[in-house]
Amino acid sequence: MGSDLRTNIHAMFYLTKAAVPHMKSGSAIINTTSINADSPSPHLLAYATTQGAFQNFTAGLAQMLADKGTRANSVAPAPIWTSLIPSTMPEENVRNFGKQVPTQRPGQPAELATAYVMLADPMSSYVSGATIAVTGGKPII
Repeated sequence: MGSDLRTNIHAMFYLTKAAVPHMKSGSAIINTTSINADSPSPHLLAYATTQGAFQNFTAGLAQMLADKGTRANSVAPAPIWTSLIPSTMPEENVRNFGKQVPTQRPGQPAELATAYVMLADPMSSYVSGATIAVTGGKPII
């Protein structure tokens, strides 16, 4: 679990630390977390822990950077179909991938795009510290 935490959390922290001094007022930071931040899968404990940290980091960052005019938000997808799915799971899991959400299917990467575009849009200047759930109908609270 230690290496997952170092790899995932340290990368986000140090990348943000390096980028923030170069960001102008009106900039937006958009992090990716997961539904596992709010609804952790026990067999993905290390991953779920890092996703909770991403969400918490983003919420705190939004408050810290508000006076500089920089927004920070995150997108939390549920199961999304990528090329890694069939190459990293047993066939039975692949067949059932995404069926645990109300839409009973995995999302497609393109279905995430509008959430990122909305958060990047200057017209979303009042949205900061938010996590946008792209979860096939499964709520995060």
